[in-house]
Amino acid sequence: MPAHYDLIIRNGACVLPWGTVETDIGVRNGHIHTVGTASDDTAEKTIDATGLHVLPGLIDPHVHLRDPGDKAIETIPTGTKAAILGGLTAVFDMPNTSPSITDAEKLAWKRGYVESVAWCDMGLYVGGTKTNIPALKDLELTDGVCAVKIFAGSSTGDLMIEDDEHLEKAMRSGRRRIAFHSEDEYRLQERKPQFKSGDPYSHHMVWRDEECAFLGTRRLMALARKTGRPAHILHVSTAQEFEYLKDYRDLATCEVLVNHLTQVAPDCYERLEGFGVMNPPIRGEEHRAAAWKAIAEGAVDTIGSDHAPHPRDKKLLPWPECPAGLTGVQTLVPIMLDHVNAGRLTLARMVDLMCAGPARVYNVIGKGRISTGYDADFTLVDMKRQRRIEESWIVSPCGWTPFAGMEITGWPVATIIRGNIVMRDDEVLGEPAGKLVKFAQ
Repeated sequence: MPAHYDLIIRNGACVLPWGTVETDIGVRNGHIHTVGTASDDTAEKTIDATGLHVLPGLIDPHVHLRDPGDKAIETIPTGTKAAILGGLTAVFDMPNTSPSITDAEKLAWKRGYVESVAWCDMGLYVGGTKTNIPALKDLELTDGVCAVKIFAGSSTGDLMIEDDEHLEKAMRSGRRRIAFHSEDEYRLQERKPQFKSGDPYSHHMVWRDEECAFLGTRRLMALARKTGRPAHILHVSTAQEFEYLKDYRDLATCEVLVNHLTQVAPDCYERLEGFGVMNPPIRGEEHRAAAWKAIAEGAVDTIGSDHAPHPRDKKLLPWPECPAGLTGVQTLVPIMLDHVNAGRLTLARMVDLMCAGPARVYNVIGKGRISTGYDADFTLVDMKRQRRIEESWIVSPCGWTPFAGMEITGWPVATIIRGNIVMRDDEVLGEPAGKLVKFAQ
């Protein structure tokens, strides 16, 4: 007797943990019920994925949706709509909002808000500060929290723990992996007087130089070794760090940003000016090459966008008055697909970095692979589709992208979350139905 499903995806090249297989997928009650269906099985909805690759739902584990904050820049509704248009099924949102998410009350508000307005599923970081260290061990176990986030060097917002004494105390408060912005605040402040308003935008990478990032990572690894606390080093950007972290794989995982894989100095500063300024900065070719080498060697665990929008008029200010941070949640998947087509990594490795990697690093439950019983999250992509990134496509209120005009081969054509088709051919479908991602504790 034929089986009946809520959704069947037929004839797609499905990227499974053990390889790419042309098969059908049957979905019931928001979960993958079977990989492989009979030809006479039926469904409420059927997608013919002939000519498409069916990926497990892609995750961006590093976004700043600025909510609560200025709605003219970004919000959870607009940022998650950008995510599903870009082929993402889940994002993990940073805590340096206004106000910052650093206590149980603000975290409770955000958790409720997410499940009323988000278009995709979300994980939430909680911010570590010098004053909330005793509470971190409880905050990190709150439903929907992916990790504690600590800024060891100053960036956008007022969250920072820069000294070893308080960093060690934070590492001893709790047990889950801590995510770190790794730059050395003392070196940043010591070198700041060397620069002045109106200096070339490229001075951003001179001020926040390789040693600034490498010194921060060395200090964090020493403390991680001392305390035994696992660490996730966000947006690793230097060849020195990639080499150094090889000796800490028992404790440390790391992330690379699509910007550090795609853009390179000094071109980015000459061409984009303030729209190329981010923390840590985009660096020279040797560092971009080192990032790709680390990916090839399996030394990188996740890829993120570090989507961090600012108003256009603020990015037009002279350096260093222009704020650091770039948009990226909507363009992450297309750009990574283009890298796959250019031969810089395989589609399987991309899926590992954007599905299995985040699931492993953050202990995600039920996401990260196409497997029976897992959430029915899928990103359908056309690996042959050619398209140019246009700012008219960007739905974040700030309205700009540093990748405008980039010619892409490979494009997301459908986003499915827990069996619901939420995007098809650039059209957002249904109503916001995002939920908090579940994490093992």
